[in-house]
Amino acid sequence: MHLNPYGEYAVLLAASLANDWPADRAGIEERTLELGMTQTFPPADDDHEQVRVVIDDWLAIVDEPDPDARALLLNGQLAAAAAYPRLTNHDGEGWHLHYRDDVPSLPYVLRAIISLGTSLHLVTRGMSRLGRCQAEPCTNVVADVTRNGRQRFCSVRCANRAAVRRHRARV
Repeated sequence: MHLNPYGEYAVLLAASLANDWPADRAGIEERTLELGMTQTFPPADDDHEQVRVVIDDWLAIVDEPDPDARALLLNGQLAAAAAYPRLTNHDGEGWHLHYRDDVPSLPYVLRAIISLGTSLHLVTRGMSRLGRCQAEPCTNVVADVTRNGRQRFCSVRCANRAAVRRHRARV
C-alpha cells in the first residue's frame, strides 16, 4: 500500500519534528522515513538549519487562531513550494502524484509536503484541527486526526494531567 504523503502523514511528521526537534540532519531523515516518506535526498551543509526554518514557518500556521489569517499564511507556503501535480514512479515505488518540483533538497521537499499536507488536513477535517496541547505547561503541537475532531492534548499523559488538575480544582 502506498500512503499519501500529502495527507495527515505530512501533518504528523511536521508535528513530530516540532515537538521533538532532531539533533542533526540524520535525525530529521530518520524521522521522515519512520513517518512515511520513502525518498532520501543528497545532504547539504545547511539542511538542519533550513528544515528548522520550514518547521518554524509551519508553527506560525499552527499558532494562528484566525482561520482567514491561517489560510493566508498557508497559501504563502504553498506558493513557495508547491507545483502542478505530476505522476511519478521514482525508485520503482509505483505510480503516484507529486505536487512539487523535482528538486533534490530535503528542506524544499519538506516545505512542499508539509504545506500541502496541512492544507488538505485543514480543508478536509476543519480549520481548527491544528493547535497546541491544552495541558499547561505543555506547548506541543496537536494535529487532530481523530474521527470526532475533539483531540485537545498531545498525549494520554497530558490528557491525564489535565483531568487530575480539573478534579483537584473541584475538590
